[in-house]
Amino acid sequence: MGLICLPYFCFDLLFLFFLTRSLCPPPSETNSVFVCLCIGMSQAVLFFSRFKDNRKDDVWLVDFYAPWCGHCKKLEPVWNEVGIEIRSSGSPVKVGKMDATSYSSIASEFGVRGYPTIKLLKGDLAYNYRGPRTKDDIIEFANRVAGPLIRPLPSQQMFEHVHKRHRVLFLYVGGESPLKEKYIEVASELIVYTYFFSASEEVLPEYVTLPELPAVVVFKDGTYFVYDEYEDGDLSSWINRERFQGYLNVDGFTLYELGDTGKMLPPSSYLQYLLKLKSVIQDVAKDYRDHFHRNFQFGHMDGNDYINSLLMDDLTIPTVVVLNTSNQQYFLPDRRIESTEDLVQFINNILDGTVEAQGGDGFLQRIKRIIYDAKSTVVSVFKSSPLLGCFLFGLPLGVISIMCYGICTADTNGGVEENETSKKEIGDRELTDEGSEEEQEQENKEKPAELSDGEHGQKHIFDKKKD
Repeated sequence: MGLICLPYFCFDLLFLFFLTRSLCPPPSETNSVFVCLCIGMSQAVLFFSRFKDNRKDDVWLVDFYAPWCGHCKKLEPVWNEVGIEIRSSGSPVKVGKMDATSYSSIASEFGVRGYPTIKLLKGDLAYNYRGPRTKDDIIEFANRVAGPLIRPLPSQQMFEHVHKRHRVLFLYVGGESPLKEKYIEVASELIVYTYFFSASEEVLPEYVTLPELPAVVVFKDGTYFVYDEYEDGDLSSWINRERFQGYLNVDGFTLYELGDTGKMLPPSSYLQYLLKLKSVIQDVAKDYRDHFHRNFQFGHMDGNDYINSLLMDDLTIPTVVVLNTSNQQYFLPDRRIESTEDLVQFINNILDGTVEAQGGDGFLQRIKRIIYDAKSTVVSVFKSSPLLGCFLFGLPLGVISIMCYGICTADTNGGVEENETSKKEIGDRELTDEGSEEEQEQENKEKPAELSDGEHGQKHIFDKKKD
């Protein structure tokens, strides 16, 4: 069914353009085109839940979403475009989506913890996508991961073509060796970030000279660097560090990826002296590569919204921040950076430990982060959908308020009843006490009378004795 509808869908796209150019399009035809267009879009993105049992037979690109998620709603039109383009290109990748809240067990199986989560499923492996949520970036990720781990470059023309397309190019040069096995192992882990190629020494340009073969080379920043096991350490760590250019335009996704490298990142958030500060950082990144490249990644960031949310603070821009992406600590200069010497001195002070680190991932910072994230989540929900926010947060608060009111009311009524009961008991006791007092007075009145009778009796006996 899907194979039949694809040509009709493509025809309807052309036909739709033709109708928009017509002066008097028939209403019925326009409606039919719209219906066919919607059908084509819906078939381009499949419901993964229907194919989960035999999903290992195909390569799947799946969007795990939640119906109430604002970011998921923003991704939906982009995801439809991804499905249409991948399908029309003849790619073996199938594009699907799944409501992770309705199929929570399947989502847990694939380690879904946030929404939206994009994963490429290839056999028993699941690859996470962490890049920008744009059509081109997602499609590039799908084609890269779905293809072979190592792509051969058989000719120098092919090498030049690939080199022009990739700003960072990893290349294995040589035959079979333990280094190649390690290269393949690293590629299976880091294919989500970059491409991996292989070639013979004859394919390389004349300006490339290798000290020995086999070798792993990275081409970037207008030059190349050769992996040295003794100096650079583990191959995986070296590739993870070198997969970025020397100077970056940093965004939230790049900053997230830099967390895996263990590097510290000094970005320049700029407004007024952008060109000067940017030039200073670029010069340090290039001229002091041997000193700082192993521990620092240089770049700049447009604006300060993301860095403010990351640091949970409001930074005055333009400024220079050095962020330790492994433990969330950051360093701020105590004076304005005006030259390369100022920046080099600032970085050296960080390495010497003379600059105080702020932030971090300690207990108090984690508590602060939880509160900040909760506040940000509530604000984002209300901004994206006020009615949904009122329902999600207003309903629980209403239920809790009713429960509290019921508890307080029950205690008050119980207290009133107990108070009335105690008053009644006290009243009964007072009545009882009053009755006993009256009886006592009556007894006291009767006692004198009895005593008088006794006195009369004694007097009568005395009179008899006298007679």
